[in-house]
Amino acid sequence: MSKITPNDEVIAEARKQFDKDILDFIDDCVKKQKPHSYLIAVLHKVQEKYGYLSKEKLQAIAHIMQIPAAKVSGVASFYHLFHLKPKGKLIISICMGTACYVKGADKVAKKLKEELGIDFNQTTSDGKYTLMETRCLGMCAMAPVIKIGDDVHAKVTPDKVLSLLEKYKNI
Repeated sequence: MSKITPNDEVIAEARKQFDKDILDFIDDCVKKQKPHSYLIAVLHKVQEKYGYLSKEKLQAIAHIMQIPAAKVSGVASFYHLFHLKPKGKLIISICMGTACYVKGADKVAKKLKEELGIDFNQTTSDGKYTLMETRCLGMCAMAPVIKIGDDVHAKVTPDKVLSLLEKYKNI
């Protein structure tokens, strides 16, 4: 991986993007042997703290760690666990694994998409819900399964979607 060397002023400006705990973590990583190998750990830490990886945060990481910005954004966009846009207050994850799919998860997903007015990996305009597709929630016998926030709902049908969403309307 090639190394970039931004000037002190650029690095000082980049450091303003982060709170002290994140800066301390990045600084610790940069001091280690092969600091670029800690990029994914840094991305995870930043996302955990701020909810997602904004373009500004990615650029700041590139400057502080002296890694080309294209490399940093390439890594962030390659791995599906990294989010480049803000997520909703509630994440709705629909299991689309084999058992759930066979038992109608696609129909549940279609109903959720209609009711929320969004597709997978999108967030409602009010910032309340983000709809995600997942492969398995480990409850195949209870298929189809969706997770809303920390709550898991089993044997969900399209007819149950409205009442489920109603339970979360005041969050």
